[in-house]
Amino acid sequence: MTELSAVLAQQAPEDVGKSGPLGLLLNVVLLIAVALLVRSMSKHLKRVPASFDPADPAPEVPDTPAELFEPEPGEELLDTLRRQPRALEAPRSTDDGRTDGPAGG
Repeated sequence: MTELSAVLAQQAPEDVGKSGPLGLLLNVVLLIAVALLVRSMSKHLKRVPASFDPADPAPEVPDTPAELFEPEPGEELLDTLRRQPRALEAPRSTDDGRTDGPAGG
């Protein structure tokens, strides 16, 4: 066994098992990156609220079922705006197969 280790010691170059300056530089850069990440994460965790409970826990519930179907103020305007074609959208087809707008025809 000692003969085998003596032969291996003669064949191994001097650099085996030693880290160079590039390895040291890589370790230092990684340690700096980890330190900056820990610092950033601790700042973000300080901004997290202690509780995620909403300020108004009880939503507004209508008294009668008719109130569910009454339109809110401005709801009609929103419906008409939602039905309008968008500027970059292709013309929409109607139920009878025609397209809306001047591009159809």
